[in-house]
Amino acid sequence: MRPVIAVAGLRLGPGGVSGWSGGAAAVPERYLLALHRAGGDESVLFPRALDEGGAARLLSRAHGLLLLGGGDIGPAEYGGSPRDEIHEVDPVRDGFEIALVREAVDRGTPVLAVCRGMQLVNVALGGTLDPHLPDHDGLEAHREAGSRAHVMHPVRLQPGSRVAEAMGTELPDCSSSHHQAVEKLGGGLIATGWAGDGVVEALEHEDGWVVGVQWHPEATAARDPVQQALFAAIVERAGANA
Repeated sequence: MRPVIAVAGLRLGPGGVSGWSGGAAAVPERYLLALHRAGGDESVLFPRALDEGGAARLLSRAHGLLLLGGGDIGPAEYGGSPRDEIHEVDPVRDGFEIALVREAVDRGTPVLAVCRGMQLVNVALGGTLDPHLPDHDGLEAHREAGSRAHVMHPVRLQPGSRVAEAMGTELPDCSSSHHQAVEKLGGGLIATGWAGDGVVEALEHEDGWVVGVQWHPEATAARDPVQQALFAAIVERAGANA
């Protein structure tokens, strides 16, 4: 039996798909292809307001949870303030994913959270975010200046951490594109990976298999077995729940 991974999709507004007058849900195919190569199948979840028990109902049908990159989390979710650099906020998506994360942690569902997804896990568990890394002098590039183009940089992983064990290395070369970062860690979370400038690049929960990475493993997984190994790890963990 192939484990089913619940994938929280992105909401697209009217016109987000050429020729469609209404909205849509989307998942970039690189995430799905990485799951398929790892032996998993996906169940794409459409973000919406959930009633009581809604998150539990959705996760009861899946063996793992994958959170994707995308727009910024609304600063109100972590006690921050609005600012011009914060973009593409979707409060419905924020609330939907926060509910899923809390339910996943409670029920022990394996979670892999990518870029925005890692930040969302931190916020869901009471952590905060640095709203705009370019405000700080001396940091290395975490995306191309003036664009969202990816840059490659090494990440130092904590020896013995879940992420290091999954990837089989303590110094992976990673594809990065973000302007925000974890600040205060949420409850039960520990930092397990850092860029050369000290920015947190990986975290995990003290209990269960909940792993967040600030970079984009799906961007290079097709050609880099080290990055593909992250998807293999969640599928393996999810398989234990199947």
